[in-house]
Amino acid sequence: MGRKATVIDGNRAASGVKDGLKGRVEALAGAGRRPGLGTILVGDDAGSRAYVAGKHRDCAEVGIESLRIELRASAKHDDVLAAVAQLNADPRCSGFIVQLPLPRHIDTHEVLNAVDPDKDADGLHPTNLGRLVLGQPATLPCTPRGILELLRGNDVPITGSQFCVIGCGTTVGRPLGLMLTRPSEHATVTMCNDATIDVAAHTRVADVVIAAAGVAHLVKPFWIKPGATVLSVGITRTVEGILGDVHPDVEQVAGKWTQATGGVGPMTRAMLLKNVVELAERAASPGDSTTSTTSTRMSTRVMDGTARLPQG
Repeated sequence: MGRKATVIDGNRAASGVKDGLKGRVEALAGAGRRPGLGTILVGDDAGSRAYVAGKHRDCAEVGIESLRIELRASAKHDDVLAAVAQLNADPRCSGFIVQLPLPRHIDTHEVLNAVDPDKDADGLHPTNLGRLVLGQPATLPCTPRGILELLRGNDVPITGSQFCVIGCGTTVGRPLGLMLTRPSEHATVTMCNDATIDVAAHTRVADVVIAAAGVAHLVKPFWIKPGATVLSVGITRTVEGILGDVHPDVEQVAGKWTQATGGVGPMTRAMLLKNVVELAERAASPGDSTTSTTSTRMSTRVMDGTARLPQG
């Protein structure tokens, strides 16, 4: 057996983020503005219920207030819109999410578009994504933000590096490409999708490969340039357990990598908390607001068509 790649520990990084948030939460609470995360859960999907419960456990760790709205699967469309309006108007709620999937009889696009962009904890409202395109300050999408913090925290060069991002979904690939090409990062980015003829031809020359396709063990060892950094984002649930987009044998070639669990997932959850705290700080200083409510509601918070994201 040769050397193995260094494992990038997302759990440790997420713990550091949460420790750093505690003082900021205490300061806001002392000023009477304790941050609050709201969640809207419709139905009894076990995975969604566990995911939402995990978010609120994270809140308890750092002192963020939990605001939960749970509706039966038979809830009417207007009931869900009313729940969104309730959190939009609730001063205790700094930011919130609508947990997907929603029951089929609910118009998901209309519900998600009704979220106030100033309370968009996921950073995926069109107002916030538009500001990202324009290079203006805005709430950033959680998973791409977590990826960048993992790279920086593990001394992975970004500026001038060649990145290959596999997957062009709204949740990870597209916003990540935008963030990597900002003047503050100045990376060179190749975006691959399911129509890319030879993905391996792009990954073999990349300094950093980020796989967010939701295809188990898609990225093979021979796809990777020796010493490159490889992040596994998408996951697939099988009878064998949770499998990541990156084959485990990649650790024999890469310099640094994340495993299927314990890598990007914990940082995604930590970035949700960070977004909520920043939204609370922004609300406490309205003159510094970077977003504004718009009457034009468009669809954004839709999971990557091909990728299921890690939950921890």
